[in-house]
Amino acid sequence: MKIIYHCFGGSHSSVTAAALHLGLLSKDRLPDGQELMALPYYDKTNNDDFGSIHFMGRDEQGNEIYVLGKKSLGNRFSHLLMGVAEMLGKEDQILVVNVMDRVNISMKLGGFTSRRISMPFLGRPVVIRGTQQAFAAMINLVEVIKIRILNKTEVK
Repeated sequence: MKIIYHCFGGSHSSVTAAALHLGLLSKDRLPDGQELMALPYYDKTNNDDFGSIHFMGRDEQGNEIYVLGKKSLGNRFSHLLMGVAEMLGKEDQILVVNVMDRVNISMKLGGFTSRRISMPFLGRPVVIRGTQQAFAAMINLVEVIKIRILNKTEVK
């Protein structure tokens, strides 16, 4: 199965969720700024990356985990991807996860300042703090997704 975590910029919340899914971040403690910055794509994307699906790794069941920035398409993007998957007869092999409902105001402001207006020295500390504040909600989301994946594989 292919799991695509997506958010506005594909640089913070989707990367954090994917990293949790892959075990790159421990769910047992809050990551510090260095740990977050060491993640692939965390606070590193630019305008050319919007719409590009980036591979993050394989989970313990062999599922492929991806991240994506889709700007303000919201759930329309999930519907679009799943529509394409359905046309290809692959809808049971893809799970699209919108992470935006786990994003807080600090992540939005920090991400905008760091990535959109290219002032990471101001935005990065804010987005890191926001990511830490949203961390428990992201853990919850990833755990729900892992249960959904497990249930899908048991049904077959």
